[in-house]
Amino acid sequence: MGTLANADTWEEIGIFAREHEEFLKEYIELANGIPSHDTIQRVMGMIEPEYLEQVQNKWHEMLETEEMQKIQKVISVDGKTMKGNAGKGKKGNHIVTAWCDDYGYSLGETKVSEKTNEIKAIPELLEVIRVKGNVVTIDAMGTQTKIAEKIIEKEADYVLAVKENQKNLYKEISEYLNDRKFLENIRKSGGYKRTMEKSHGQIEVREYYQTEQIEWMQEKERWKSLKTIGCIVKTIQRKEKTVTEIRYYISSLKEDIELFSKSVRQHWSVEIMHWHLDVTFKEDANKTLDKTAAQNMNIIRKWALCILKTVNFGKKQSLRLKRYVILNNPEKYLRMILEM
Repeated sequence: MGTLANADTWEEIGIFAREHEEFLKEYIELANGIPSHDTIQRVMGMIEPEYLEQVQNKWHEMLETEEMQKIQKVISVDGKTMKGNAGKGKKGNHIVTAWCDDYGYSLGETKVSEKTNEIKAIPELLEVIRVKGNVVTIDAMGTQTKIAEKIIEKEADYVLAVKENQKNLYKEISEYLNDRKFLENIRKSGGYKRTMEKSHGQIEVREYYQTEQIEWMQEKERWKSLKTIGCIVKTIQRKEKTVTEIRYYISSLKEDIELFSKSVRQHWSVEIMHWHLDVTFKEDANKTLDKTAAQNMNIIRKWALCILKTVNFGKKQSLRLKRYVILNNPEKYLRMILEM
């Protein structure tokens, strides 16, 4: 409740609780009154994050509709380091999250051990979340043969970004998808889509290409169920100059340019979620050194983010302003949320 109501630090959460003690007693006993903010933090450091995830998922399940369950969803997997959690020679928590923009919430998260990396953490996360029938997208660091195998094993599809960390694969795909003749053939076959948007004084043109014509690929056999390759050509037109960038992908999807383009575009929703953690909830400024308490607050912030995206206070507002609205009348707006 405090996180929804614009409280970012343990001290602010403690103040929120003291100022709204009678309201909070409607939901929890509080026989000994409001605990200190230090006690709240200490308790949050004692709760296993897996338990908190289960509670969060119960909330998400209540929001699911039969219509949403029928949609083939895109699940974007990516990691973020909690910079404020670092200290005394120790790295900050690095949390890998599976984010679904179709739902607007996290399906699960896992903390990367200091002695390992995302490549080992991603399969562990995929093992415990539901991805069956959906599309999993991962940036180039997670483009590994074992991760592709895990996704197929879980009866899902993948769209994986390809960069120079997969040298031979990148060389094959980039050379093919930079040939004008081949691109023209892809356009004619229907594996092409173009979009144009005006944003912040510039024009952004996105061209998506996808093809099943990959019999020639020497790398094909290494990747489980690989069916298509593709790319997005993004051109940004500004007054002073034009910038073009190309990103390449491998996928277990059959040729379906609408689903491919949706998967590529929606992967950036996990980056937007990370941006909100830092800007809307000031996560990187939070200096909580206790690893478990910090991880639990990461879960709570993502939970609050989902709720803020869902609620409507009568007119369009940013998530930051929604938090400020709740702060000004918590009893009214938190009751509204709890009765959703």
